[in-house]
Amino acid sequence: MKKFEIAVIPGDGIGQEVVPAALDVLRTIAEVHGGLKFEFAEFPWNCDYYLKNGKMMPDDGLQILQGFEAIFLGAVGNPAVVPDHVSLWGLLIKIRREFEQVINIRPAKLMRGLQSPLANPKDFDMIVVRENSEGEYSEIGGRIHRGEDELAIQNAIFSRKGTERAMRYAFELARKRRGHVTSATKSNGIFHSMPFWDEVFKQVKGDYPDVETASYHIDALAAFFVTRPHIFDVIVASNLFGDILTDLGGAVMGSIGIAPAANINLNGKYPSMFEPVHGSAPDIFGKGIANPLGQIWTAQMMLSHFGEDEIAQKLLDAIEEVTADGVKTPDIGGSASTREVSDAICSRLKAL
Repeated sequence: MKKFEIAVIPGDGIGQEVVPAALDVLRTIAEVHGGLKFEFAEFPWNCDYYLKNGKMMPDDGLQILQGFEAIFLGAVGNPAVVPDHVSLWGLLIKIRREFEQVINIRPAKLMRGLQSPLANPKDFDMIVVRENSEGEYSEIGGRIHRGEDELAIQNAIFSRKGTERAMRYAFELARKRRGHVTSATKSNGIFHSMPFWDEVFKQVKGDYPDVETASYHIDALAAFFVTRPHIFDVIVASNLFGDILTDLGGAVMGSIGIAPAANINLNGKYPSMFEPVHGSAPDIFGKGIANPLGQIWTAQMMLSHFGEDEIAQKLLDAIEEVTADGVKTPDIGGSASTREVSDAICSRLKAL
């Protein structure tokens, strides 16, 4: 019996609805598999916690989380009461940075039963490897002066170590998929960091002669996500470019509500964290219509991270069987509730 201890942070808004639904699916997975056991420890760290305590997590929060094999996160943010930069940097980004979750991976594929907004999406199946620790989201910079002389400086930090690490992860992943890596760049407009990115990419691809490559400027690449997403396999991108591309990936799937993500620690010192791409959606919280597919697909990525590829694939198949059957929430053209979708997936898994 394999046992996995998971720290669960439902977070804000619909995270408190889709996380319990996904946990039910994981419990069903354990039951169907017979050789897996999950132990969940839930932590109420969110914007309500901030209002009561002046912080998004307790001072020893990271020490508490460090003892788990993975972190399963719902959504963070309630800008009506806590500014987003406070909530995100106090919980989500804090965990990413302190736990050295240097790689973010986000897949996008045309799922059966879902209507892409694209007229001719073909059968796309791609995954973005996003550098997750530096780049444009650096904390380096500042603001000076006031009034018309006010000045804001934001420095983008690109280290050879961080850049090469993301690229090598992408190439290794491509070897397990269809053998193609696309680099997202903007070296015709960003003078220092992007030519550096291109140079490192050229050097790294020399170690992978069996993997085909392409390189596109980010503006053209974003357009190709809309006009020809089927040509992509693995895309490697900087922190900002990867963030934008993966939201677009969710959109071309039919809804950002179905897009999953994983924040990966590579050195084994800390747990990795799994979270859907969508936000807390306070406008629909409490209505029972939040789409749980992003959170459930995120659970599927966590299973793969644990090396449970066979049952992970069965879960992805079950998700697609349910969407193909038309059991969908309103955001993707259905009328099912959050729980009806997760229950349908559990029923499919039990029928295996």
